[in-house]
Amino acid sequence: MELDELLKKFKEYSTQDTTVLEYAWNYASESHKGQKRASGEDYFIHPAAVAEILVDYKMDLETIAAGLLHDVLEDTSIPHETFKKEFGDEIYNLVAGVTKIETLKFSSRDVAQAENWRKMILATARDIRVIVIKLADRLHNMRTLNYMPREKQLEISHETISLYAPLAQRLGIFQLKAELEDLSFKYLFPDEFQSLFAKVQLRYAKREKLLEDFKGELEKHLTTTQVPYRVLSRAKNLYSIYRKMMRQQKPFEEIQDALGVRIITDTVINCYALLGLVHSVFKPVAGSFTDYIAVPKMNLYQSLHTSVMAASGEIIEIQIRTEDMHRTSEYGIAAHWRYKLGDKGSDKHLDEKLNWLRQWIEWLQDLSSPREFIESFKTDLELEQIFIFTPKGEVKPLPVDATPIDFAYAIHTDVGNTCIGAKVNNKMVRLDHPLKSGDICEVITRKNSAPKKDWLSVVKTAAARSHIRKFLREHGLAEE
Repeated sequence: MELDELLKKFKEYSTQDTTVLEYAWNYASESHKGQKRASGEDYFIHPAAVAEILVDYKMDLETIAAGLLHDVLEDTSIPHETFKKEFGDEIYNLVAGVTKIETLKFSSRDVAQAENWRKMILATARDIRVIVIKLADRLHNMRTLNYMPREKQLEISHETISLYAPLAQRLGIFQLKAELEDLSFKYLFPDEFQSLFAKVQLRYAKREKLLEDFKGELEKHLTTTQVPYRVLSRAKNLYSIYRKMMRQQKPFEEIQDALGVRIITDTVINCYALLGLVHSVFKPVAGSFTDYIAVPKMNLYQSLHTSVMAASGEIIEIQIRTEDMHRTSEYGIAAHWRYKLGDKGSDKHLDEKLNWLRQWIEWLQDLSSPREFIESFKTDLELEQIFIFTPKGEVKPLPVDATPIDFAYAIHTDVGNTCIGAKVNNKMVRLDHPLKSGDICEVITRKNSAPKKDWLSVVKTAAARSHIRKFLREHGLAEE
C-alpha cells in the first residue's frame, strides 16, 4: 500500500489532520532503511501493512501512526527521548506499549497459564489501542508466516491461537479473531486444515447454486420495496467448524452447518420491514426467530435472526442488521473509536453503547473503575492483580503489593514453608518487599527452615496466611 492510498482511506471516515500520519510514514520508512524481512522484502512493507489493517478497522490517527512506527523503538537505535520529542506522549506511549508486549515470550501449553498471560498483556498495555495495534501486527505476521522455518511457524501459531485470537474475541473483533484462528490452524494442523478446506469448498460449491437461487428470489421481492439493502453470504471460520467436530466427536459430513446470509440495511425500522418481507415470501422455521436489536447481547451485538425454508427444502439462516450493527459485529470495540474523533453529536446512543461495553468486556471485572476506562480507553486502573514470573518464565497472578512470601506459596506450600530469602530481577530483597507486575522473582529455600509468626502481618494472600497458620499449629507454634 502506498501513502496516498492510506491517506485516502483514512479521510473517508475521519476529519483529523493527516500531517502526522505522513510524517510517521516517512520517519518509519527512513528508520527501517536497509532492513529486510524473512521474505527478503524491505522491512517497511510490514509496518505499512499493519497501518492498512488499522485503517480498515477505522482507528484514530494516533493508533495508525503508532502502527507505522511500532517497531522503531525495538529495531533501531533511535533513543526514546528523541522519539517522544518527534511524536509526542500519546503516540510514544502506544509504541512503547507494543514494544513492551513484544518482550513477553509465551510458550506454555497450559490453558490456565495462557489465561494469566492474557490478563498480563491487558495489564501491560496501559491503553487498549496498544492491543489493537498488536493484533494487527500479529495478523500481518501470520499472513506472511510461510517464510519462517517450521519450528518458528509452530511456536508463533501456538502463541496466536492461545493468546491473541482470544484477546481479539474479548474485544469483540470477530473478523480478526476468525482470520488469526484459521491461519494458526493451517500451520498447527496442516493435514486437517487442507482436508477440511477442501470439504468446505466442495460443500459450498454445491450450495452456491441454492444460495444464488434464494438470493434471486429474495431480491425480486426486495426491489419492489424502496428499502436500501445489500445481501452478503456468511463467512466461514474453518477453525470453528474443526472445534465443533472435535467437541461433538463427529466427522465434517455430520456437522449441521446451515446456509447463512446477512441482509444489511440503513435503519432499525427497515430491519423489521425486511423481516416482515422475508417471512411473507419464505416459510419461517418455528421457534427460530430471535430479536437481538430490542435486546442486544452483552457484547453489543445486535441483529434480527430468523431461519426460513428455501424452495429447495434447505433451511437458510438469515441475519438482518443495520450498517452500524454490522460494523460492531465485525470490529467490536474498534468500531467505537470513530465516536472519539471529535465528531460530537454523531451518535446520541453512545453513552448507552458504552454502558453495554462496560458490562461486556469480561476482564472489566478485574478493574475497580470501569467508568474511567470508558472515558480514556485505559486499562491501567488498579488492576487487582499483578503478574510475577518464575525464573523459568511461568507467570503467577497475585494481589497488588504481594510479597516474595506470597509468591513462594503460590509456587508450592513446601517452597513457602522453607523460604529464607528472595531475589527480584537478580537483586536480593527483603521478604516483605512489595512485588510489581513483570518482576522475575527467584525464591531461595533451605531444607528444615520454617515459616515465622511475623510473616502473618506481611503476606497479602489468604492462601499464604492459611498455610503459615497451619504449619504453626501443627508444630505447636500457634499464635498466642
